[in-house]
Amino acid sequence: MNTESRGKSQRAPQVKSLPKDGSSYDVVVLGAGAAGMSAATFAAMEGGRVLLVERTEYLGGTSAFSAATTWVPNTRFRDELGAEDSEETVLGFLDRAVGNRAPRALREAFVKRGPEAIHRLEDETDVKFRGRPFHPDYLHELEGSTSFGRALEPEPFDGALLGDDIWLVRPPISEFTILGGMQIDRDDIPHLLKMKQSARSMAYSMRIVARYYLRKWAHGRDTRMLMGNALIGRFLYEARKRGVEIATQTKTTGLTPLGGGAYQLTLEQGGKTVTVTANKGVVLASGGFARHPVKRREMLPAPAPRVSPAAPGHTGELHDIVLGLGAHYSDSSAQPCYWAPVSIRKRKDGTEAAFPHFVLDRSKPGIISVGKDGKRFVNESRSYHEFVSAMYAADKDGSHIPTYLIADAAAATKYGMGMIHPGTKDFTPFLADGYLTQGATLRELAQKLGIDKANLVATVERFNALAKTGVDDDFHRGKTVYERANGDATHGPNPTLRPLGPGPFYAVKLYPGDIGAATGLVTDENAQLLHQDGSVIEGLYAAGADMNSIMGGVYPGPGITIGPGIVFGSIAATHAMHRQIASHARKAS
Repeated sequence: MNTESRGKSQRAPQVKSLPKDGSSYDVVVLGAGAAGMSAATFAAMEGGRVLLVERTEYLGGTSAFSAATTWVPNTRFRDELGAEDSEETVLGFLDRAVGNRAPRALREAFVKRGPEAIHRLEDETDVKFRGRPFHPDYLHELEGSTSFGRALEPEPFDGALLGDDIWLVRPPISEFTILGGMQIDRDDIPHLLKMKQSARSMAYSMRIVARYYLRKWAHGRDTRMLMGNALIGRFLYEARKRGVEIATQTKTTGLTPLGGGAYQLTLEQGGKTVTVTANKGVVLASGGFARHPVKRREMLPAPAPRVSPAAPGHTGELHDIVLGLGAHYSDSSAQPCYWAPVSIRKRKDGTEAAFPHFVLDRSKPGIISVGKDGKRFVNESRSYHEFVSAMYAADKDGSHIPTYLIADAAAATKYGMGMIHPGTKDFTPFLADGYLTQGATLRELAQKLGIDKANLVATVERFNALAKTGVDDDFHRGKTVYERANGDATHGPNPTLRPLGPGPFYAVKLYPGDIGAATGLVTDENAQLLHQDGSVIEGLYAAGADMNSIMGGVYPGPGITIGPGIVFGSIAATHAMHRQIASHARKAS
């Protein structure tokens, strides 16, 4: 399942060494994604001696791969953008979206304490955010949804400030970069696509490309860190300033209660073993259960995804340990994981790239998705999570796994398809390795894909007739603000609908991909792990994907994994730091 490949410009980071055997800390954080980095930073802000332990060679987890959209309502950015919102409105929206799939008390804690966490980062650290003027909630049809004001994104970061620590940040997925490692974001893409039509876009594009090559020459890699890399880079910069100790490529193999909420941890790195003590708390932020070989089979729907676009490291080994200490999983989530449809292509180095199809292609005009029966089965412009949920709901013995994303030539060229970037004119490499399938006619395409030819032709005829009217009577595509936002704003009357034109036609196979666990360890509103009877397991906390999602396996808006991860990382760290140290824990240290 490990589909990660380090780019040629990415050198191996230096291993961060184990602490001295017998070392004592206030808080030990296990896992270095956004939630773990948040917990470590906030514990240090509270004056604690902090150890951050990461199983892999890189910091950042899946957060570093992501756009790092951070859904935290009612921050000061709401007012800066002129959005109208309130705690009551947000909780009403989440109540309608989540219902009883997760405890309301946790949503209340998130909504009430989220702004405080973001504002402390803004005011006291180098972890900076900005609001987007238009970033709609996914479930925009629900009362209480908004088009902007809740979704934040990290400010770009100059990674040169990290020195050699820049190599600790997990590099972005290579297929999301250009020119061998240049990171680009949603503000860069329009200029890059229009550089031949606009003098302004040409100047903008030449400037960022020139600066990229200069930075790469000077530092060995791009130091303009964007999105997930920016978020993790900023947290790392702040954690280092505050004295957080970091150990990478380090497994936690033992967690022994010392009483009073203190724990002795056994850590292993490269054949060496040490024990350390956490006097005030241990925060689990290891990324969830989804790569655990047994739990993956047991807890994910069949067929379990063969690949995952998530970063490696979330093996679930820590869960085995804390389940033995009385922790337990929730059983109420709508889905066990958060999903994205992925296409798969083998890289030159032999690894597999699993490319998540978030928003760039599925809802664009001239593109549809069908199962092996040749029929549409879903509103293609719904969120990536709902798209895969529909794949599983429709699947019967492989009928919709994989599904097929089908585009006419004009759409494939203009919008791209997965790893085929928008504006690509030569599809030869993608056809040669089988990533892309081409048919001069729909029947020829169906023949090559092994799907029902007559049904595909009939489906496209039906779709084209609906597209001409701008109204999808079958699946209501492009009905909500969110769905229309993912279309082509220059196309009307419905920015997601256009009849498929003449051939040739192209197809990419889509598979389910898990991007993060939704089912996790049950906690209270202070992120403390709970026994089955509801009593607290003192000194043990969970955040991020280790914590059962406050969204209950529902995906109501952009950034609903990272936002709560950061907030509950802060809650866990702050609560742990204000715990009273047990006397026997002090003696043990």
